[in-house]
Amino acid sequence: MTEPFADGADYVEFKEISSENSLREFVAGLFGWSPVWVKALFGVRYVLAKALRLDTAAVPRSGRLRPEDVGFEAGDRVAFFTVRAGDPERYLVAGVDDSHLSGYLTVEALPGARFRLGTIVHFHNRVGPAYFALIKPFHHLVIRGMLKAGAARPA
Repeated sequence: MTEPFADGADYVEFKEISSENSLREFVAGLFGWSPVWVKALFGVRYVLAKALRLDTAAVPRSGRLRPEDVGFEAGDRVAFFTVRAGDPERYLVAGVDDSHLSGYLTVEALPGARFRLGTIVHFHNRVGPAYFALIKPFHHLVIRGMLKAGAARPA
């Protein structure tokens, strides 16, 4: 599932968590999680990206994502990511491309009511590793929060 996206990657990381949610519920919670401090980090990221003259999107709008609104077809949108591949019973791969790197988040339903969240990054030029080094400490905090949000029972 992740192999073609991880081939030649510069950074690959996987984290797991237990949850009784369906894959659709998990993905909705994961991508719908956006506390104020994460929005602030995206604001700082936007300023940094502009200063480095990177092609980048504005601070993403976010809000609750309903499970029935999660698409698994290539080209569907989930938050500010584009779905690259998916199977509503097994996995989702969503990605974002920028001038300095391409990043993918992978979500896989595992046996035993577990989920695996993967981060895969490909650098495109010398700015990619420098940029990622600046955001990496926050990336771990965001991923931890996303996992917990995905695992929480839907309201």
